[in-house]
Amino acid sequence: MNIKSLQNEKFHVENNAKMVPFAGYNMPMWYSSIADEHNCVREKVGIFDVSHMGEFFVSGEMAKDFLQMVTTNDINKLTKGKVQYSSILNRSGGIIDDLLVYDIGENKYMLVVNASNMEKDFNWLNDNNNLDVEIKNNSDDYSLFAVQGPKADKVCSKVFSEDLTNIKYYTFIEKKTSDFGNVIISATGYTGAGGFELYAKNKFAKSLWDKIISIGNEFEIQPIGLGARDTLRLEMGFCLHGNDIDDSINPIEAELDWICKKEINFIGKEIVDRDRSNKPSKTLIGFELIEKGIPRKGYKIFNKEKELVGEVTSGSISPYTKKAIGMGYVSYNENTISEKIYIEIRSKKVEGKIVKRPFI
Repeated sequence: MNIKSLQNEKFHVENNAKMVPFAGYNMPMWYSSIADEHNCVREKVGIFDVSHMGEFFVSGEMAKDFLQMVTTNDINKLTKGKVQYSSILNRSGGIIDDLLVYDIGENKYMLVVNASNMEKDFNWLNDNNNLDVEIKNNSDDYSLFAVQGPKADKVCSKVFSEDLTNIKYYTFIEKKTSDFGNVIISATGYTGAGGFELYAKNKFAKSLWDKIISIGNEFEIQPIGLGARDTLRLEMGFCLHGNDIDDSINPIEAELDWICKKEINFIGKEIVDRDRSNKPSKTLIGFELIEKGIPRKGYKIFNKEKELVGEVTSGSISPYTKKAIGMGYVSYNENTISEKIYIEIRSKKVEGKIVKRPFI
């Protein structure tokens, strides 16, 4: 595999990051510990280098119509400066990817996709481009930093010398700067802790990163690795493509029906409508263990009668609550909140219960 380096790899290595290959990139997994970094984001502020994410630009007179066909949410609800969480489905209703759609204005949109799905997504979009829109993959041109946590607004406002607190959740601005070029400042993130995601051209990446770290020191900022990113999103009950959702899972099974609008005709809609009307055979649940143990992906889930009903897709000890939490698919009729379940851990059935998400 050809491993690509992030613009800030030298910083990551010099700060004792545990580097691992991920989606074709060399990525920081942690710097100090997952628990320490996780709680820093929940309580203060952290910065993630997530430059491995993909950025596609879709433009043309029919761009809105095209995206209305290939994504599941209602593109008509977007206006310039707004962001939308959505998904791309195959013709069997399976989730090719979940993504963010940015309305840049003047019939131009930016799609932010998962790194591991970048090539697959790009090919799918082009294969279904019968409206003559322009689709560009500019992923190699951009670096992406997520500044997340309750103090993120203070840090970023100082970095850009502008009060950013009026940028509402799931909206963004494009700011021209003398030091970092044109930066997209987006009130989004996958931690549930609040903050911003910053898109900048690669040549400005190091200077922007260094500025955030320098100003963030006043607010006890820490660099955060992929490990804490995963536990933070799990605490919020957010799905991770490749774990909780994939090409074989449809949005109704994943409890993502809210991003599939009934009045929109998108690819895969027939399967979505079928399961929305008739109930799916399985559904995604959140659970917490009552007995001691750590749930992991692939562990079996049993009902209160100790009958096999499903499988864990994500699981960990929550660094914030210290509880063992997870998500997984079970037969649809086994999804009652507070219902007793068992997770098989090393041949032992460990008691748990189904709970609502988020976990905090």
